[in-house]
Parts: sequence; C-alpha cells; structure tokens
Amino acid sequence: MTAKEMYDMDHYTMHDIGLGSMLMENAGRAISDKLTAKITLESRIVVLAGGGHNGGDGFVVARTLHNLDYDVTVLQVVPDEKLSYTTAGQKEIFQRCDGEVACIEGDSIKKELSRATVIVDGMTGLGIKGRLRSPLAEVVEEVNHSKAFVCAIDIPSGLPADEGAGDFTAVRADMTVIVGAVKESAFLQRTAPYYGAWVLVHIGHPAKAFPQKEQRFVMDEGVFKRTMPHRISDAHKGSHGKGLLIGGSDLMPGSAVLAGKAALKTGAGLLTVASTERVIHHVASHCPEATYMALPHDHGEIVPNHDLKLAGFDAVAIGVGLGRREQTGAFLQMVLEKARCPLIIDADGIYHLKTCLKAAKQRTEPTIITPHPGEMARLMDIDVKTLLAQPFYYARQLAEIYDIYVVLKGKVTIITTPYGEQAVDLTGNPGLAKGGTGDVLTGITLAMVMQDQSIFQALCNACFVHGMSADIQVEQRHSMYDLMASDVITGIPAVYRTFRS
Repeated sequence: MTAKEMYDMDHYTMHDIGLGSMLMENAGRAISDKLTAKITLESRIVVLAGGGHNGGDGFVVARTLHNLDYDVTVLQVVPDEKLSYTTAGQKEIFQRCDGEVACIEGDSIKKELSRATVIVDGMTGLGIKGRLRSPLAEVVEEVNHSKAFVCAIDIPSGLPADEGAGDFTAVRADMTVIVGAVKESAFLQRTAPYYGAWVLVHIGHPAKAFPQKEQRFVMDEGVFKRTMPHRISDAHKGSHGKGLLIGGSDLMPGSAVLAGKAALKTGAGLLTVASTERVIHHVASHCPEATYMALPHDHGEIVPNHDLKLAGFDAVAIGVGLGRREQTGAFLQMVLEKARCPLIIDADGIYHLKTCLKAAKQRTEPTIITPHPGEMARLMDIDVKTLLAQPFYYARQLAEIYDIYVVLKGKVTIITTPYGEQAVDLTGNPGLAKGGTGDVLTGITLAMVMQDQSIFQALCNACFVHGMSADIQVEQRHSMYDLMASDVITGIPAVYRTFRS
C-alpha cells in the first residue's frame, strides 16, 4: 500500500467500523508476539515512542512485555503536548501498570541506548517526508550506531513508505513488524535494506477497508496453492496447450534448449521449437519431447518468413537467443502482427520491441514482456536509477500505455497488467544471477499461460515456480554459487510436489 491508502484504511476501521483504540491494542500485542521469539528475559529493552500511532503501539508493546516480566523502559522522544489522544491514553495505562517512562534530554538518550540489548523503534510512522529534524535525527543516528537488536514498528522511523522518495534519514532495523499491509518501500532497492527481515501482522482491518480500485498483493505459496489449476483425470496432451517457442541462433542454441525444456517440465502439453536447422539439431538432442519448425536464416539468425504458420498454437514465446540484427527485428514485427494468441517476448525480443511498440499496442490478444531493469529502462527512455526509484509507477505506466503485461524481473519481481493490477513475487535468490535463468522463466511462462487460469495469475504462478525452484535447489542440493539455469529446470518438480501434492 501507499501511505495514503494505509491512512484511509486505518481511518475507516477506527471511525466507520468503530474499532478505535482496539487497533492499537491489537498491533502492540501482535508485535510483542513476534518480538518475544527473538529476545530473552535477560534482554534489556528500550522502546522509543513518538507522538503518533507508532508511539501508541510502542506503549502497548512496552506494557505487554512488562507484564510478561521483561525489563522494559520507554523513552518518549516528543513532549507530552505532541502525543495524540490515543497515544497519551496508552502511556497512562502503561504507567498505571508501573511502567517506566523517561523523556529524552541531551546525552541521556546515548546513555540509555548504550545499555540496551533490544531497541523497539516506534518514533515516527508513515507521514515522514524528507530528512528528520533534530532531535529525532540525532536519536536515529544513535540507534544506528548501537549494537542492540533493533525492531521497527510498521516501518523504520524516517523511512518513506512510498516509492520515489528523495533524501531521508532513517533507522536501519534488524527486523520490522509491518502492520496491516506491506508498504511500497519494502520492495525498493534503495529502501528495502532498512527494514531488515520483515514480517506482516494483521490487526483486525476488515476486508472492505482495503482499497477496492486496484488489486495488489504479494505472491506467496498460499496464492499458488489456491490458483494453480488442478489436472483433471481425463486430461490429454491437448488439454494443456500447444505452444510455439521461437528463438535460438547458431551462436546461442542453448537459450532455446533451456526455454523448451522448462516449458515441458512445467506442464505444456505440446511444444514446437522454431529456429534454424543447426539450433533444431542441438535442441533435439536435449529435448526429444518437442517437435520442430525450421525457419530461414541469414548468418545463423532468423529472418522474416511470410509463410510462417502461427495458427493452431495456444501461445507463442519469442526472443530467447534470437540475435539483434535488423532483419531479426523485422521478424518480431511480423510475429506481432500475425500471432492470434498470447505472445511472450523476452531477451533479444525486448531489444527489438522498442521499434515495435505500436504493433504491440494494436494486438487484440495478450502481449507479455519480461524485462530486467536495464531492458525496461531502455524501453522507456529513462535510466536504471530512475526506474528503480519508482518501479511500480513505471511498470504500470508502460503496461497501461501499450496494453501489455509487464514482468519486471529483479530481486523483487513486479507483475503488472494493462488494467493496473500488480503483484510482487519475493521468491528466488542470488543464484539466479546467472546466464540462462531468464530463458527458463520464458519457458515456464509459456507453459503457464496455456493453463486454465487468467493471464495475470499465470504470470504470478510462473514467477513463483521459477523462484521457488531456485530456493528449493539451494536449500537441498546446491549453493548460490554453483546453481545453474538447468538446475532450476530440474527443481520444478520439487515445487509441484511441495505445494501441489
């Protein structure tokens, strides 16, 4: 969510539903439950409480832990007159339970924090813009220099909740207990490290309090279990799609091998690989389950063929190992115009797409692109730094303008529909930072879009299978150093056995 969406949701729940201070009580207790798994009764806990809702949550955390016989002190970082009504009420309850509250003065904060083994950050919430001012800036600096374990409430103090933020000063937490819904900044390259390890807790917001205009969610195993189609008992090979993979060149035959094997391993019923004769011989030796279509080529790269038959296929993928010659770009333009089914464009196909975006927009069937940040930035004529500062915005803009589905790959993968729906996939690990893994994702995606599910859900499930396969492989058989693209294909059955059996 954005900060405004979260504010609106809280306001609706407190005032229209009538939960009021119950939200704060629920938040504090939920945060305490997560925190007690990380601490011991020997821990010396300092809770930093501000004047807003996060400060109120902090007082509830302090009271809950104090009543469980933990050593807890609250340092109030604002004067009493800046406490909100509900936060002041929580402070009073804490003090009635014999809780100790101190207001920061001069060097006292440094002294108190130096004695802490655990710091709970409840100073500021979602509304911070720009750099923190004194004295909070100095408090944040002391927290970041501390050797204590730092747990942030909802969001590290000083950190912007939304993408596109400028300069800021923020707490670097070891752990953040996010309340209600994950904020955009938890997924951004620049701001995500401030969260540390994060966990989401629900505190009683009703379903109708969540924004209804757009669908945004984190793709996880629960979503995969609910949405991955079951195979019916009387299924046959035609039930699960006839796919066409166009790619490979004489210098890059492995791309077609990886994508083809991934498509079949994921569950494509029938697969045809269209490429040069040399590539076809190479693919056939590794992937005998596929059929083949020889295409004309020049210097080992596919060239336009107006006799190309695309009818009868349920989905087409193009781009892996295709090459970057001008004639190859003309071939992509032809496929964009002729394909009457979902079309997946990756790798060299995305390179050529920049001159073919008009043709993509004119298609009536779904068009899917799977760029990494460099490819995406080139498509939009921006630099990578600008893109990574606002990936949700730019992915949505590209998808809506050209009526395409965008799978923006990275440590966090953002899947976006032409209608503004967005999902975030968190699976995968640094072992995927190796040549060929994108080709595997293309093959998985080709198979997924031919199954009985929406295009959006197919893309979410494809990303989940791809990343989770890598995670399982690293956990059970490989390291992040030796993991190869072919290992990700080998790991696909483990994903199905784990989450679909």
